[in-house]
Amino acid sequence: MNPLFADLPTTIFETMSSLAREHNAINLGQGFPDDPGPEDVRAKAAEASLSGYNQYPSMMGVPELREAIASHYARFHGLTLDPLRETLVTSGATEALTAAILATVRPGDEVVLFQPVYDSYLPMVRLAGGVPKLVTLKPPHWHFTQEDLDRAFSPRTRVVILNTPLNPTGTVFPRHLLEMLAAYCVKFDAICISDEVWEHVVFDEREHVPVMTIKGMRERTIKVGSAGKIFSLTGWKIGLVAAAPDLLRVVSKAHQFLTFTTPPNLQSAVAYGLMKETEYFTTMRLDFQRSRDRLTAGLQALGFDVLPSQGTYFLNIDIGPLGVADDVAFCHRLVTEHGVAAIPVSAFYAQNPVRNVVRLCFAKRDETLDAGLERLAGAIGK
Repeated sequence: MNPLFADLPTTIFETMSSLAREHNAINLGQGFPDDPGPEDVRAKAAEASLSGYNQYPSMMGVPELREAIASHYARFHGLTLDPLRETLVTSGATEALTAAILATVRPGDEVVLFQPVYDSYLPMVRLAGGVPKLVTLKPPHWHFTQEDLDRAFSPRTRVVILNTPLNPTGTVFPRHLLEMLAAYCVKFDAICISDEVWEHVVFDEREHVPVMTIKGMRERTIKVGSAGKIFSLTGWKIGLVAAAPDLLRVVSKAHQFLTFTTPPNLQSAVAYGLMKETEYFTTMRLDFQRSRDRLTAGLQALGFDVLPSQGTYFLNIDIGPLGVADDVAFCHRLVTEHGVAAIPVSAFYAQNPVRNVVRLCFAKRDETLDAGLERLAGAIGK
C-alpha cells in the first residue's frame, strides 16, 4: 500500500462525528449547519433533476454556472473574469484544491503552508512530491509576520497555499497581510492557491479580500470557492475555481482525471443561487453572526475563554485557564462523558501543535446551541 495514505490516521472530523453518534452527543464539532439550506435553491436542483439534462455535462462546468461565477465575483469582489477561459466547476472545493496542487507542484518544489492547516493540503503536496515549508500561527490573533515569511520562502518556493477566512481559527486576514504575502509571491515567482471557501461567511461588517485582487496576484492566483459554504449545502460538493487562462488550463487537466465532471442539476441550482439578491448574502451573514454571539455569550457565562471569531462557522475556546494541557484528551472526555462533540485544534498542525485550543461550530439552531451549553456547564463543573 502507498504509505502516504496507509499511515494516515482517520480524519479528526470523522472520528469525532462517529463518537458523537455513538454517544448520542450534540455535534458542535464537524462544520455543517442544522438548517437544510435555502428552499428555492434546493427546489431548482429538484426541478433540474426532473426536467433538465442529466447526462455528462462539460468537464469545465455547465455554461450557466460558469457565467454566474464570473458575474458573482464581479458583483462582490470587482473581479473581471472570462467565464470560458477563467472559471471551472469541480466536485467540491477539496477536489479543486487537489487539482490545483497536482497542477502546480513538481517533485522538489517547496510549498509554503500556514498551520493550523486544512487536513487535505499536506497529503496532496506530498503526493505531488512537494516539500512543505510550514508557517506556524498562534492565538489569539493567528497572524503571520515578515520574519515568518523570510524563514519560509526561498528560491525553491513554487506554491503558497492560504486559507482566508481561516478554518479552524475564524481569522479573516486583513489586506496589509495579504499585500505582504503577495510581495513575497512576486519576489519569488510563486503561485498562490487561495482557499476562500468562507468568503461570504464574514462578520462585524468585515471585508473579505480575495488574494486575486491584490496587486501582482491576478495572473498567479488560483481562487477556490465553495457553493456548499455559500448556501449551507455542505453535501452538494460544488467547487468554484477562478484563475488566469494559463493556470486554469493545467488545473482543468488534473480535474479531468479526478472527478471529470459534477452533477448538472446541482450546477444549475448553484447558478441560480449565485445570482440571488445581495440581501440573501447579507442576511445569511447576520444569521450566523447572531449564532456566534449566542454561543460566545453562553460560553463566557460558563467561564470559558472565547477567542475572537471573525468568520467561518467556528469559534475557539482556550482551555489553558482550566488547567488542561491536552486538547485531544479534553475533546474525547467531552464527547464520551458529557455528550458534546468538539474538535481539538492540534489536529490541524503537522508539527509543534498548539494544545490548548478547542474548536466549536455555531452554525446550529438556537435549541442545539443551548442544549450544548447546558451539557458544557456540567463539564466545566467537573
